Formats: sequence, structure tokens, C-alpha cells
Amino acid sequence: MPMINMNSASLYYTVKGSGTPIVFIHPPVLTSVNFKYQLEELSKNFQIITFDIRGHGKSPHSPEPITYPLIIEDIIRILDHLNINKAFLCGYSTGGSIVLEFMLTFPERALGGISIGAMPDVNDDYLRKKISLGIKLSSKGAINLLAWSISWNNSNNIKLFKNMFSEAKKGDYRNIEQYYRYSLKYNCINQLNEINLPILLVYGKKDKPFHSYATQLHEKLPQNELHFIENVDHRIPTKAAKELNRLIFQFVTKTLSLY
Repeated sequence: MPMINMNSASLYYTVKGSGTPIVFIHPPVLTSVNFKYQLEELSKNFQIITFDIRGHGKSPHSPEPITYPLIIEDIIRILDHLNINKAFLCGYSTGGSIVLEFMLTFPERALGGISIGAMPDVNDDYLRKKISLGIKLSSKGAINLLAWSISWNNSNNIKLFKNMFSEAKKGDYRNIEQYYRYSLKYNCINQLNEINLPILLVYGKKDKPFHSYATQLHEKLPQNELHFIENVDHRIPTKAAKELNRLIFQFVTKTLSLY
């Protein structure tokens, strides 16, 4: 089992394929299993890197609180460990917000970004209530309930559900709560115009509560392309994998041709 050992924590990661690297970032409770279809398909053309954020899945509890900057530092550690200078960053939900923060913090280590259902802040009641529920349940240690519900909603067959749930329920409730709490207070709206790298924005046509975030990012990011995928809500990596993989392939290929 590939692990990176640090002074205070360890990180589980996987690498498949060769060529241009793409690092995938998952949201709270879920794990790298969420990107099963991207790992399988995109690794035919690129080097696909997934990892479990500290306190999630196979990565053990972190004594340091989980924040976006800490997650970004860990991504840098993975890149350094693999001798990778630059990579594309691809994140789902809060992972997509981490992509934005990564490109603000370490633009010299990024080739571009792919944000799936991302938000530059949390400014609507629907999302605020969902995250607040995650904070409440994780603070009470109800990880099995959270893992079951989120894995069920993100899976498209029983086999994937069992795999997602098996990994998600290993999460540490303290680190999961910290990840939720940080996402609730994160705000990079006033810095979006500083991101001068190409970004692919992907949203589900049925994910109406997130459409305002899509518009906001599309208007404020200097270099971006926005795509809505038909007949899917927020759960794009698993529920619309074929279309997402096609968009990622096209975006990465086109962006590389510009360098």
C-alpha cells in the first residue's frame, strides 16, 4: 500500500498511467475511490494520482487540523515524492475549491485546474445547511451514517457503493469535522482575478443550487471554460463519468498544446 510518511501523519496515494500528471481531490467523508472511473479511463492517456486526505479512508488521523492549506501542502509533498514539478489539479465539490486555492498559493506547480461542482465560498442556505449537518453528524461521531448516505448517493451500482462505503467509514470523525468546518468559512471571491491559469469548470445541469457558483466563477476567473452536463446533479465523477472524462481529456490536451 503506497504511503507517504511524515512527522505527524501519513498519506495513502495511488498512481496509474504515465504522461502528464493529474491529481484528484475528494470532498469530506468520501475517499479516492470516488475517482474510480477517472483512474480507470484517463490513466490510458495521463498519469492519474489520487490520494486520501488525512483522516479519510486509508490515511490515518491527523493531529494537525484539516484545512485547505494543509491539504495543499500534502499535495505538494506527493508531487515532490513523485518528482513531479507541475500537474493539473482536479477536485470535486470542496475539492474543486481546493483547486482554486492551490492555484492561488502555488501557481508555479500547476499546469491548470479542473473544478467539478466547486464554490469560491458558501453563500446560500441550501449548501450551508448541508455542510452544517455534516459538521453536526461528524462531531457526534456518526461517521457510519455519513459514510453510508454519501456513498449511496455517489455510487451508480452496488459494487461501487460497497467499495465507497467500506473506505469512507474508516474516516476519523475529528478530521472530517475539521474539513467540513473549513469549507464553510472558506472565501476566495476577491482573489479569483489573480488566477491566471486555465480552469475547466464542470457542473450538472440538474444541480440548480450550484449554478450561481458556476456563473460567479465563470465571470471572475480570467481563463476558464464552463460546461454543464445534462441529466446529472452534483455527483458528476460517478454519475456522469464518461462525459466528465471526455471533457477532462479535451481540456488537458488543448491546454498542453498552448505551452
